[in-house]
Amino acid sequence: MPDLSRISFRHPVNQRMFVDAPLGARIADRVTGFLGSWRFVIVQSIIVVIWIAGNVVLLFRFDPYPFILLNLAFSTQAAYAAPLILLAGNRSAQRDRLTLEHAASEADLEESQNEELLLGNRQILERVERLEQSILSLERSISAAVERLERPEGRADPID
Repeated sequence: MPDLSRISFRHPVNQRMFVDAPLGARIADRVTGFLGSWRFVIVQSIIVVIWIAGNVVLLFRFDPYPFILLNLAFSTQAAYAAPLILLAGNRSAQRDRLTLEHAASEADLEESQNEELLLGNRQILERVERLEQSILSLERSISAAVERLERPEGRADPID
């Protein structure tokens, strides 16, 4: 397992859960990481095969069939592994909860920023509409003034 103190975590929850974790939690994470690996399954299987083969062929004589010491070793391993696995599971659930809470707070922040942007866009559009109305009003008054200047005074528009 890599040294977590040298890894830079991007998410603040991961920083808090791994780098700033107490020693016991880091040990539990490492042990359960090893217990849940293929390396552990293979090493344990090799040890069990050597244990059984050595005691059956009588290379060793410390744990003859029915392998009571081997059963005791498995029971002891299970007694320590179960609480460590539960501890790691609880930490994983806590990390998931903290990640969701952080994501929700980030989403709330983004939503408020989006609302501010929409409000700003709405205000800009209203200003553009007012400017457009002003421009149209100016255009009408300029057109009317130009028409008055083009018409000779006192004469009515010619009728065709």
